[in-house]
Amino acid sequence: MPSRGSSSSQTVTIDGRRLRLTNPDKVLYPATGTTKAEVISYYVAVADRLLPHASGRPVTRKRWPDGVGAVGEAPGGGSGPRAEKAPGGGSGPRAEKAPGGGSGPRAEKSAELFFEKNLPDSAPDWVRRVVVRHKSHVNVYPLVDGPAALAWLGQVAALELHVPQWRVEADGTPRHPDRLVLDLDPGPGVGLAECVEVAHAARDLLADVGLEAFPVTSGSKGLHLYAHLTGEHDADYVNAFAKQVAAALQDELPDLVVSSMKKSLREGRVLVDWSQNNQAKTTIAPYSLRGRAAADGEGPFVAAPRSWDELGPDLRHLTMEEVLERDDDPLAGLDPQPTSGDEAPVAAPDRLTVYRSMRDASRTPEPVPAEAPTERGADPIFVVQEHHATRLHYDVRLEREGVLVSWAVPKGPPTDPSRNHLAVPTEDHPMEYATFEGTIPRGEYGAGQVSIWDHGTYTLEKWKEGEVIAVLHGSAGGGLGGSVRFALIRTGENWLMHRMDPPAAPDTAAADTAAADDGTAPTTTPTTDEPDGGGPPDAGRLETVAPMLASRPDGLDPHRDADAWAFEMKWDGVRVVATCDGGAVRLVGRSGKDVTTTYPEVAEALAGLHLDDAVVDGEVVALGDDGAPSFGRIQQRIGLVRPRDVAAARRAVPVRYVVFDLLRLGGTDVTGLPYVQRRELLEGLDLDDADRVDVPAAFDGDLDAALASSRELGLEGVVAKRRSSRYRPGSRSAHWVKLKHEDHVEVVVVGWRPGRGGRTGGVGSLLVAVPDAAGGLRYAGRVGTGFDERALADLARRLEPLRRDQPTVEAPRDVAREAVWTEAELVGEVTAAGWTDSGHLRHPVWRGLRADKTVADVEPVADPRPDPS
Repeated sequence: MPSRGSSSSQTVTIDGRRLRLTNPDKVLYPATGTTKAEVISYYVAVADRLLPHASGRPVTRKRWPDGVGAVGEAPGGGSGPRAEKAPGGGSGPRAEKAPGGGSGPRAEKSAELFFEKNLPDSAPDWVRRVVVRHKSHVNVYPLVDGPAALAWLGQVAALELHVPQWRVEADGTPRHPDRLVLDLDPGPGVGLAECVEVAHAARDLLADVGLEAFPVTSGSKGLHLYAHLTGEHDADYVNAFAKQVAAALQDELPDLVVSSMKKSLREGRVLVDWSQNNQAKTTIAPYSLRGRAAADGEGPFVAAPRSWDELGPDLRHLTMEEVLERDDDPLAGLDPQPTSGDEAPVAAPDRLTVYRSMRDASRTPEPVPAEAPTERGADPIFVVQEHHATRLHYDVRLEREGVLVSWAVPKGPPTDPSRNHLAVPTEDHPMEYATFEGTIPRGEYGAGQVSIWDHGTYTLEKWKEGEVIAVLHGSAGGGLGGSVRFALIRTGENWLMHRMDPPAAPDTAAADTAAADDGTAPTTTPTTDEPDGGGPPDAGRLETVAPMLASRPDGLDPHRDADAWAFEMKWDGVRVVATCDGGAVRLVGRSGKDVTTTYPEVAEALAGLHLDDAVVDGEVVALGDDGAPSFGRIQQRIGLVRPRDVAAARRAVPVRYVVFDLLRLGGTDVTGLPYVQRRELLEGLDLDDADRVDVPAAFDGDLDAALASSRELGLEGVVAKRRSSRYRPGSRSAHWVKLKHEDHVEVVVVGWRPGRGGRTGGVGSLLVAVPDAAGGLRYAGRVGTGFDERALADLARRLEPLRRDQPTVEAPRDVAREAVWTEAELVGEVTAAGWTDSGHLRHPVWRGLRADKTVADVEPVADPRPDPS
C-alpha cells in the first residue's frame, strides 16, 4: 500500500484489482496531517469489519477532494490548490438524503464538500453498481463489495460512506429493512454521557420485544443503536415502530429524551431520531470515517462499533488509529448473513434460514435443524414459553406451514379482554422448539432461561395478513388455565394480543334486559309490524334501525381515562345502516331514506356474504386520489336514484363501506352488549373478505396514536367510544365523542348573495345559519370559498325553487340588503377557524351539501356572543 512520501501517481493491485492512485501524499485532514494514502490504508485494513455492514446496500458518499479544512474553517477552507473535481465534472447527483430521497441529477457542493449518489463515469469498470428506480428519477449507485472498492472510495476522497437500512436485489429492487437504527443525538447542554444513559434504557426496551441492541459511537456527536430485523416488514412499518420506541423512551425519561425534531425542545435533552429508518434516509456506515477533526489535533474520527462494557460515563469517540488497534467487531452479531460481494443478497431458501443464521448449533442447546421445514398432518400445536432474557417476556408460537410462527409478548397473554398486550413478531422457529426448555448461554442470541408456560393444540378461526384468531387449548395446570380464545392483530405500528370471549351466540334475554351505560334500557327503533319493540324481528324482515350518534367533547378528555376508551377513525363519508338477511340487503341513510339503489356495489358485496338476519352500522366513503376518503367525491353519489345516473357514477366514483358496529346477529339484538363484545362479534364475521367492505381495527387506549394515524391517513379525526358503552339507536350519547382535526360545522343554507366578476349571474356566496338552543335559526355568516363550478351550478339549481320574499333569519343590514332568501331546507358542512365575537363563522370554507341530513339533524350551536344581561 502507498504511504507518506510516495510519488504523486502510482498503480497498485488490491484484492486482484488494479487501481491508479493519484496524489497519495495529499493531506485530507489538515489538523492531524492525515493523507489520502493513510485514508486508503485505513479502509483496506478495516474492510473485513466494514463490508458485512455495507455490502449489498447502495452507497451515498460525502467527498472532500481538497480535504476537510483546517480546524475552525469551513470544509475545504481554501487549503492550497485544488487537485481534483467531483467525478463527472460536477454533474453527479444530489445526495443529501438516502437512495430515493434525492431530487434529480446534479452534484451539490458546499465549502468543497460534495454529496454524491450516482457512480461517476470515471469509476473503474470493476466497481459494482446497481440501478435503483425511484418515482421521479433513476440513480446508479456503487455497491461496496471488497477492499478494492473501499480503496477506490478513498482515492476519490469519499471520506464518509452512508447506507440505508435495506439491501437491494440484483435488479435494484429495495428489499425490506434488515436492521433498525436509533440515532441518539445530544442537544445543547448534554453530551455522550447522557446518550449513554438513554442507550441503556433503549437497550432494555428493545430487549423486551426480542431485539438485541448494538451501540456505535457516531464519530460526530452522539450514539447509534442498531438491531437486527428479519426483513419481514417494510420500511414504513419499521419506521413507525422506531417512532413508537422513541416515544416510549420519552415517556420513560421525560426530562432527558425528546422524540420530536423541533429544535426548540432539544436543549438539555437527547433527541432519539427514529426517522433514519425511513426508506429515503441513510445512516453513516459503521467503520466509516467522519469528515471532521478535533481542535486539539485528534482524529480522524470513526463511526465505531462499541461493546456495552465500554458504555460508561467517560465514553468518547474513537479515532482512526484507535479503531485500527482493535481486533474484534462488536457489531458482528448485527448482520448474521453478510453477502459474499459477488452477488446481491438473495431470498432465504426456506422459512428457517433467518432462524439458523442467528444461532450456532455448537454454542446453544436450542434445536437448529438443517432440513427445510415440512408440514404435519395432525392438529396444529401451540406453545407459550417463559423467557428470562434481559427482561422477562413470553414467546407465543403457533404452528403454521411446518414452522412455529412466533411473537414476543412482554407482558404475556392478556387475562382481561379490556387490556391488550403488545406483541412483536420474531423469526419463525422450528417445530422442535415446541418442546425446548433450557438455558441459552450468555453472549448468544436470546441468552437466558427458557421454560414452557403452556402448550397444546389450537383451533384456528382466521389467519390472514395482519390478523390471527384462534382458540388455544392449554394443558392441565398450564398458564392459560384451559381453552382461551385470542386474537393477534396488526395495528398501524405493531401487533396486539387480545383476549376474546368464547364464540358463543349472545343471550337474547340478557341483551334485551341489560342496562345501558347510563342506566337506561337499550332500545331499537320499532317498526309497524313490531309496535312494542320487544323480541327479535321475524326472519327475512329488513328492519330500519336509526344509528347512534356521537357528541362533541364538551370538556371531556379521553386522555385522563384512556384505558376506558377505544378510538376509531372518523370516516369522511355518509352514514349508512345495512340490514342483511341471506341475499337480501337494505341500506338506510341517517335520515331514514332507503339508499340501496344509490350504492348498489355495497349492497351486492354484503349480499354475497349471506349474513343471517344481521344489522351493521358504518359509513359509505369515496376515496380521493391520495387514497383518503373525500367528502367532495362522495357528493357525486349522494341522492342518485335513476339507474342510468347511478351506473355512470358507479364507474366514475366507486365507493366502499366501512363497518364499525354490529346491532343484530342471527336475529338476536346485540345493542345491549358492551362495545368490546360487539366488536368481537363484528370482527368474527369476516366482512372485509367481501369486495368493497372494510372493518378497520380500533385503537385501544392511545388517543394520541389514533389522532396521529388519522392525520397521517388524511382523515378528519377520530371517534372515542367507551369500551363499556351499549348501542343506543337514534340517540346522541356522551359515551361516543367525535374529535376532529378541524372544526367541521353543519349549517343550514338560508339564502345567497349574487356573484360578481367570474360569478356574475350566479351564486356568489351562501348565507348560512345554525340552530340555537331555543330551536330557532341564528345567522352564522357568509361562505364564499370551497366551491368549484360544478358545485356552484348544482347549488343554484337547488336553491332557485326555494326562493322566498321575506328574510329567513335576522341578518346584518349590509347582508340583508343584497340577500336572496330561501326556505331553510338544505343542510351543508363547512370548516372554520372558530367563531368571531359577533357570532359568525371565522374563515368558513364550503365542504359540501349533506343530503343525508335534514335541518332537524343539525346540532344546536351555543351563541359565542357575550350575554347582554
